Amino acid sequence: MAVSSESAPHPGQPENPNPRDPTPEPDDLDDFEAEIEEEDNDESDEGDEETQPITPEAQMRTDRVSMESLFKRLSTERVPVRVHDVLIKGNTKTKDSIIEAEIEELLKNATTVQQLLQAAGVANARLQRLDIFDSVNITLDAGPPELPGTANVVVEVSEAKNPLTGDVGIFSKPEARSWSLEGSLKLKNLFGYGDLWDGSVAYGWGQASEVSAGVSVPKFKALATPLTARISLLSQDWLKFSSYKEQALGMSLGLLSIGNHDVSYNLSWRTLIDPSQMASHSVRRHLGHGLLSALKYTFKIDQRNSPLRPTRGYAFLSTTHIGGLVPDNRSLRFIRQEFDLRYAVPLGFYHAALNFGISGGFIFPWGRGFLNTPSYLPERFFLGGNASPVCTLGGPTSILGFKARGLGPAEPRRQERRNSNNESSYAFTGVDFIGGDLAVTAFADLSLDLPLRVLREAGIHGHAFACTGSLTKLTENAYRELSVQKLRESFRCSAGFGIIVPTKLFRMEVNYCYILKQHEHDQGKTGVQFSFSSL
Repeated sequence: MAVSSESAPHPGQPENPNPRDPTPEPDDLDDFEAEIEEEDNDESDEGDEETQPITPEAQMRTDRVSMESLFKRLSTERVPVRVHDVLIKGNTKTKDSIIEAEIEELLKNATTVQQLLQAAGVANARLQRLDIFDSVNITLDAGPPELPGTANVVVEVSEAKNPLTGDVGIFSKPEARSWSLEGSLKLKNLFGYGDLWDGSVAYGWGQASEVSAGVSVPKFKALATPLTARISLLSQDWLKFSSYKEQALGMSLGLLSIGNHDVSYNLSWRTLIDPSQMASHSVRRHLGHGLLSALKYTFKIDQRNSPLRPTRGYAFLSTTHIGGLVPDNRSLRFIRQEFDLRYAVPLGFYHAALNFGISGGFIFPWGRGFLNTPSYLPERFFLGGNASPVCTLGGPTSILGFKARGLGPAEPRRQERRNSNNESSYAFTGVDFIGGDLAVTAFADLSLDLPLRVLREAGIHGHAFACTGSLTKLTENAYRELSVQKLRESFRCSAGFGIIVPTKLFRMEVNYCYILKQHEHDQGKTGVQFSFSSL
């Protein structure tokens, strides 16, 4: 018996669709195969009595009966099996240990044919995710005759013909009125360890630019966890929103990645400047240099059936940052915690679903005199922007209808002016959004298919939504003034409806947003707005 797996089936199929059926009388895989062959021989003998030799049509009927009998037995009975060996073919450059580390334990834990078929599908998906093979084919075959009840797993891979790939594109952020040109190059499997080397450049008109390079290596026998490393030079322009520019030169190192857990270390040298000389007092006190040395832990579960249009399932994300791990007085010491919870409920008509989400986070400095110390400005929470709250899973950020960094605590800027004696003086004009230490957002989104068939076939659907969020200050003893009533009054709200157009490159939303509640300096606007989410 040989079974081939060329694609990655969903691993959630049940092992035995009819669990009430008892385990079949055959005790091993060989007995099971013998019974199938016996049935085939009976069919062949009956055919031999009628016509000699067997015609192609008769052979096709015999093969069809065989396959139907095989699938029937697999769907109703548990067939014991043990993996004897895993054979790897086609890897001229990739080390065997890389492939074995991804699939060997998974396959050898299977105890029935049904479990082995499911494990083969999962193993196929794991090898495809390495992004170093053009194709993966996994075949299950009977083991040696002297070892009854065993099977061999043959893994045949086709390594990428062109190890160097590249991408380039232009992306827009309507809510920030900015554009960016982005390009990247990726070199695959340079040393045969599944290593991926990449470099990227992003130049943004009016907001952010970045140059970075990195490498990632999957786990293998000598390395129990995947390893990632990256260096980057980042420049961000927040003059329009908060009167400062940020430059950061740093590196990140992935230390642990097992299951739902990830641990990484980040080290960067940051510089904040104010070329306009208009920054508010809270921004000016953070200008200059700072050293970020932080450990980041992420726990993530995503059981939704789709990240772009989930109709069932749930997702949870928790991220913890601990900064200030080096003994330097310029080291930024803080604790930052975020969480994000999503849940999708199918409604049973027009592919409709109701999505709920709640996100929260806080940041607080630590060290001597931390109660009187403000949190570091770039690490605070900023709310606003038109990114879809359904697609984004990463803490409190988006509230539809408000501009990027368009709500929350704000302070007046200063502007230079000259008097009659040609002496400089300052007048306050405009505001700087300075972020908050405690952020909470929530949303509800109802999506459903549109009645026109041509729109349904294109994936275009409608939705209605409601969003709310709050951003407040905790540091410098501000937490003492926080009460339930003040927290309730700090929430902003918006609602609306729109049309979602998915494409191969991005998801576009055309929404009508109505601001239900905003504060004096908030930048919320009722009207039609566009939103783009990358796939």
